[in-house]
Amino acid sequence: DNAMEGGAQQSSLWEPPEQDGGPGERDGGEGLPEVKRSQPLFIHGSSRQPSQEEPRASSLPSIPNPFPELCSPSNSPILSSPALGQGPPREGTSHVVKVFGEDGACRSLEASAGTTARQLCETLVRRTRALHDHSWALVELHQHLALERCLEDHESVVEVQSSWAPGADSRFVFRKNFAKYELFKSNASLFPEVMVSSCLEANKSMAHSELIQNFLNSGSCPEVQGFLHLREAGRKVWKRFHFSLRRSGLYYSTKGTSKDPRHLQYFADLTESNIYYVTQGKKLYGTPTEFGFCIKPHKVRSGAKGLKLLCSEDEQSRSCWMAAFRLFKYGMQLYRNYQQAQARLSQPPWIGPTPLRSVSDNALVAMDFSGCTGRVIENPNEVLTAALEEAQAWRKKTTHRYSLPTACHSSPLSAAIHRTQPWFHGRISREDTQQLIGRQGLVDGVFLVRESQRNPKGFVLSLCHLQRIKHYLILPSEEEGRLYFTMDDGQTRFADLIQLVEFHQINRGILPCKLRHYCTCVAL
Repeated sequence: DNAMEGGAQQSSLWEPPEQDGGPGERDGGEGLPEVKRSQPLFIHGSSRQPSQEEPRASSLPSIPNPFPELCSPSNSPILSSPALGQGPPREGTSHVVKVFGEDGACRSLEASAGTTARQLCETLVRRTRALHDHSWALVELHQHLALERCLEDHESVVEVQSSWAPGADSRFVFRKNFAKYELFKSNASLFPEVMVSSCLEANKSMAHSELIQNFLNSGSCPEVQGFLHLREAGRKVWKRFHFSLRRSGLYYSTKGTSKDPRHLQYFADLTESNIYYVTQGKKLYGTPTEFGFCIKPHKVRSGAKGLKLLCSEDEQSRSCWMAAFRLFKYGMQLYRNYQQAQARLSQPPWIGPTPLRSVSDNALVAMDFSGCTGRVIENPNEVLTAALEEAQAWRKKTTHRYSLPTACHSSPLSAAIHRTQPWFHGRISREDTQQLIGRQGLVDGVFLVRESQRNPKGFVLSLCHLQRIKHYLILPSEEEGRLYFTMDDGQTRFADLIQLVEFHQINRGILPCKLRHYCTCVAL
């Protein structure tokens, strides 16, 4: 990973000992002079030690700040106050980071100042023994504002945490996000032709998908345009304007769709802001639709004052704007994150530069016990064939024993075999299902299986397609004393829910698309 990070600063990450005490007990305080409460704290702009000519903070008198609006805690070298927040992270010190799961459980980790979101996710994947892929993400959640965003892989977790206001209801959530790099996979559908200015005005001879790919390869952002609802500052009134995202920033037109410079009003500096999804827009902000998002400047630490609230007409429009904002802010760094994620998937799951087999691994050999005595299988092709035959025999055995009960006696194991699968979520409501799939990414093929609320013996397959969630009823049926599950009135029958899911992961069947990603929640 260090080779791919391009010489990035190495960070350490470990779990703290289970002892009472604040984060200050773990910092160690190496090289830091003891400062009394009555003395101001000198915050250096860089990691170098101050020269002898520079005045020390301890020698300066403690005076109040007469102009608080002219200096902020992040750039004020002399004046500081506990009410102003944690300030920028100091190099060489450890920080406590609390991460929550979707079930509300919390885990505390210690991280250095350079720990990235990707490194923290990899540590949590190892701790929870989850399946490792690049869809795991760290989400910054501000519950009091109903705002959330997915941290990019290269972002510093400690730096993001230090920007939170003290006492604010903000947290990190560890969960799946299948839409994280979807803009590099299905860019043509993510950027509709009607919303890309370059497709409407120039390059008409070039295909739309080719044009978008050229933008992504160069690390630049296409000029996106469209109507958005804007909330006026200090009021609950929403007005509809035509917005344009250009290389110089985000603008909106005061006269219809006019692009005349006289009618374009500069709206926000995206390089000094973060973009968030609004999760409860209608309840808190009175948004016209449920597809709201927010531009939050870095200087806004708490409260809704200073937030730039926007709202799109549908989910496709919102996804397009959010992807364009990410490309505008991070550019080529976003594409490098995607390439590194793809490279990690092709690597073996072990940690270290070279794969080293343990003594126990060297002692394991393939055996054949089909005859009277066992023998060691030395041919690799024969080893693979024996493994496949054994797996097929086990499948037939368990299917016959558990998944095909008689009409008189239903095996309890057949009714519970699917409960061990990560895609089964039990008895959750339709609304909770849509929220869960929405949080983990509205990508084609995201699915889960749950119990039906209307039919006590049935199940429901909830699937995302074209950013819409559809629900398919799975009903049990019997024939010749055997139990089957079907979604098409018995035309296609499956011995159990596992077989139904595995079939539709390979074949589309009656579904609009194949099952690609299952929603899962891990316990921290």
